[in-house]
Amino acid sequence: MCELYVKADPILYESRTRSVRIHSVITTVRLENLFWDVLHDIAEREGMTTSEFVVKLHDELTTLHGEVINFASFLRVSCLRYLATCQGDASHFLTLRNPSPSPLHEVKPVPKPHRLSCLTG
Repeated sequence: MCELYVKADPILYESRTRSVRIHSVITTVRLENLFWDVLHDIAEREGMTTSEFVVKLHDELTTLHGEVINFASFLRVSCLRYLATCQGDASHFLTLRNPSPSPLHEVKPVPKPHRLSCLTG
């Protein structure tokens, strides 16, 4: 069973740092190559560049929560949730099953995306 995971091409989990301009501020984001590839695919389906899509996510996250705590982790989770929705039933990815209490955040279900071509055919 573990062979599926351990035989992955090392380039997939090699990290890459990219600079993204978010409202005139250059921000660096470090993610594994596979996550950058998934973000590229999502952005392409949405008719945007990867940078435009990342900025859009940042803006929507800021609007919803007022601040961005760990943007790189948010992007990774977004990629996993996107891939899960493309596979069908993603309800188990929408909320944590046993969330740890956090004084900073309340775990809320995330609304379903409205424009994912993988869901519409």
